[in-house]
Amino acid sequence: MEFLSKIATNNGHGENSSYFDGWKAYDSDPYHPTNNSHGVIQMGLAENQLCFDLIQEWVENNPKASICTPEGSNGFKDIAIYQDYHGLPEFRNAVARFMEKVRGNKVKFNPDSIVMSGGATGAHETLAFCLADPGDAFLVPTPYYPGYDRDLRWRTGIQLLPVVCESSNDFKITREALEDAYGKAQEANIKVKGLILNNPSNPLGTVLDRNTLTDAVRFIDEKNIHLICDEIYSATVFNEPGFISVAEIAEEGVVCKNRDLIHIVYSLSKDLGFPGFRVGIIYSYNDAVVNCARKMSSFGLVSTQTQHLIASMLSDDIFVEKFIDESAKRLAKRHGLFTRGLAKVGIESLKGNAGLYCWMDLRRLLKEPTFEAEMELWHVIINEVKLNVSPGVSFHCSEPGWFRVCFANMDDETMRIAVSRIHKFVIQTTELDQAPTRKQYKRRKLEISLSFRRLDEFKMTPRMLSSPHSHMTSPLVRART
Repeated sequence: MEFLSKIATNNGHGENSSYFDGWKAYDSDPYHPTNNSHGVIQMGLAENQLCFDLIQEWVENNPKASICTPEGSNGFKDIAIYQDYHGLPEFRNAVARFMEKVRGNKVKFNPDSIVMSGGATGAHETLAFCLADPGDAFLVPTPYYPGYDRDLRWRTGIQLLPVVCESSNDFKITREALEDAYGKAQEANIKVKGLILNNPSNPLGTVLDRNTLTDAVRFIDEKNIHLICDEIYSATVFNEPGFISVAEIAEEGVVCKNRDLIHIVYSLSKDLGFPGFRVGIIYSYNDAVVNCARKMSSFGLVSTQTQHLIASMLSDDIFVEKFIDESAKRLAKRHGLFTRGLAKVGIESLKGNAGLYCWMDLRRLLKEPTFEAEMELWHVIINEVKLNVSPGVSFHCSEPGWFRVCFANMDDETMRIAVSRIHKFVIQTTELDQAPTRKQYKRRKLEISLSFRRLDEFKMTPRMLSSPHSHMTSPLVRART
């Protein structure tokens, strides 16, 4: 492989992490209700499939929105030819208005400050190239999305330094933790160029409150470093407290002294469930960053036919309001069904109100409080229970025993099967842990494996879990989660 470059052959992509290993386990043995009922159920992919019926209905009722239909083909030439890489004006206008609606119309977004990108992955990398040089660093509160290691570090050469957050205060970001991370970077002679916040949080499923956001803005003002706020889950908030965008804090002049330091990453992958469309957005209050990012966006533009369709859809105010409202209701219902299902066997999760997942606490199932024990448990869950959940260590969690579990990328029946597998596993594990003999402990994996081969014979009663929405399909797009 010597004829390939160092960047092409290094491990910066993170493909060998347990996060992506779970996907590989699913790919090699995917669950199917009839063709492979003993296969791995994909619960490691944060994909929103709960409202595809609403999207399909709109597409069927608006055939002119696509240039690939007889009704919309008259506009084919105008859309198919080269376009300005600023993006179609109607697209930028529609995205700006949608971002405002998702944030309760409490802030305004200037369409001229919007930069397109190939998904949030491309948006993050573009901002990293704009704001930092190789060797520079960004602070990131833990636990954080594993893909940041790829998106922000791989090709840019920058570093990500953890801001350690703990379960004792529900993983909240404190000023003390921020100062500690910044101080350690200075001691190591590492130049910190910014702070990255994920709001709502992936993997926690929580939102940042106004005090935390305000404190973060004051922190970056004092240090004169950038703040990148990843808000790609902003329309997935399904319960109080509501979502507060960093844009609200940025517009409060008393708190934010220098808005040029604030940048927002957004996409339609999570809020609308369109990861395959690769619609990523950079919104910056800094004109120099906007101009630089726009030049770099040439390497990852959104296709004009996608822009055309999205502009038409997001300009339909009645549809947008209906979608946002119904999506929140369905996410709340699915989240409640899943967490109550966990609670039936004593499994708790962090109290969340946003996202497409929950942060599941399996610390009591660990043989010992170590990351080695977490990985051992994860291998059992993947290989024997046949569920792809993501271990906390892959999210750089500071404490072993936490797992992210996605619940919005499957239909109702698959969810029932997944919860029944968890029930059976927890009950068996608890019984085996109570057994005092070494011989019984050695037989643990074998017993689990044999029992899960007969899983289809085990069904939950309808009263335990039920939901009217069973319309989703299950093709999985792995661009970003």
